[in-house]
Amino acid sequence: MTFIPGVRPPSVDAARSASQSASRSTQWFAIAKRGLVVVKGDGGSVRLPTEDELRACGLAAEGAHFLGQKDDAHVFAIEYAEDRPLPEGWLALGIRGLIDAFDEETFSLAGRATHVLDWATTHRFCGRCGTPTERADAERCMRCPKCTLSVYPRIAPAVIVLVRRGDEALLARNARFPFPFFSTLAGFSDVGEALEDTVHREIHEEVGVRVRDVRYFGSQPWPFPNSLMIGFTAEWESGDIVVDEEEIAEAAWFRAEALPMVPPPMSIARKLIDAWVAEVTRGK
Repeated sequence: MTFIPGVRPPSVDAARSASQSASRSTQWFAIAKRGLVVVKGDGGSVRLPTEDELRACGLAAEGAHFLGQKDDAHVFAIEYAEDRPLPEGWLALGIRGLIDAFDEETFSLAGRATHVLDWATTHRFCGRCGTPTERADAERCMRCPKCTLSVYPRIAPAVIVLVRRGDEALLARNARFPFPFFSTLAGFSDVGEALEDTVHREIHEEVGVRVRDVRYFGSQPWPFPNSLMIGFTAEWESGDIVVDEEEIAEAAWFRAEALPMVPPPMSIARKLIDAWVAEVTRGK
């Protein structure tokens, strides 16, 4: 997939010139309060609704947010109001359910659409003076016409860390998570805090151990609703596991050949775990 982010779609003439076609295909992500609106298919599969299907439901394309261009298609996000009934065979799928329903590229775009719609719907009024905001033309921004306050999509940085001790990895089960799997440790960065500081603080707060050799691994946008997960690895330095019992229900050291249930492959938590497993089992 080649995706080029954007705020305004090219003009009709420009699009026709670029594609040598009288029309350009579109991909629509309709976001309801309960999740992404999808259409049921055969065998339990789901698909995105088409523009014609959304128009038949009364949604006006003029209110959509342009996200960018994927290959030859323009990609849009549009709000599906909670009081608007879903046609038969349609459902609103929670964003976590999309991990199993779509490929990684579609999941990523659905997350982008969810993030943009959450930002737009929660900033319909100016936070400074209460005036209804207006959408800016040239950038993704909600602007107050009275006091000129500009609000851009918020991104909440969070660290996610795989802690190693020899050939073991520290995994934990979140007390608030609906699924019973073990994952890497994670937490949001605080005001005035470097990401490395967040790593040290969160790990000590959640499981009581100290770490060293904090190294960057990778990142992943995580639309719940607006997080950016920044992955690290770290080496255990000292301390025994003592869970905080608020966020963490249990935690333990695991070897690669005896892992508990872990997150799905699309998540950065699983990518951290898989990379560690590949390293420690190489040559065995």
